[in-house]
Amino acid sequence: MLTQLDGLRWVLLALIPLIFLQRALHREIQAVFFLLTRRAEIALAIFSLIFLPGVLLHEVSHYLTAKLLGVRTGRFSLVPRRLEDGRLLLGYVETASADIFRDALIGAAPLITGGLFVAYAGRTRLGLLSLWEALSSLDLATAMNSFSLVFHRPDFWLWFYLIVVVSSTMLPSNTDRRAWLPLIIVVALLLGLGILVGIGLWMLEHVAPLLDEALRASAVVLAMSAAVHLVVLVPTLFVHRLLSRIFRLEVV
Repeated sequence: MLTQLDGLRWVLLALIPLIFLQRALHREIQAVFFLLTRRAEIALAIFSLIFLPGVLLHEVSHYLTAKLLGVRTGRFSLVPRRLEDGRLLLGYVETASADIFRDALIGAAPLITGGLFVAYAGRTRLGLLSLWEALSSLDLATAMNSFSLVFHRPDFWLWFYLIVVVSSTMLPSNTDRRAWLPLIIVVALLLGLGILVGIGLWMLEHVAPLLDEALRASAVVLAMSAAVHLVVLVPTLFVHRLLSRIFRLEVV
């Protein structure tokens, strides 16, 4: 079973770096604009405008999924604000509490729509899949050629920007994940019951391969997202350090 769910390992190997890279990129971008403007409010406003397309997709995904599932919705906002614990809230949609299945789907909606967008834009608009395959096989010659082709794609900068902002805002928040743990427990109990009643071999033969294929596809999307974050983070770090030296000021 573990070998047939090898995709889960690849998902974790891609997701964990993405989480850290996302947080680092957000922190560095805010630091750069704070050093340039010396006003936290202005830096926050510019940061919010940069990531607005991703935030819009995130919140609309919550809203439409709730409507499709028959869950009542409340206020909808794209106005950023800082929470009492210091976290930055770029937007929100109020939804009524439902059962764990619908709550979990509503919470996961931005990850699904964002992942689909990254997969579409990365594969069809930028051709990142060929670059990813060359890098994963350590074929540097093919990778360099693929990179050149990707860079000269029509509207490269537009699609690259959209991939960055969408992938950087598609991860579920703590509130989005509130129903995930109960759902995981229920699914685990159902799987355990299935094994006890004797359908474990059937699940291993028919369900596990499909799940593994889906996980592997998700891992590729997460890996592409982590890669574009790293590409943007490196020059952003450089600009942050340069501005800190010029202005003799460090952002904590």
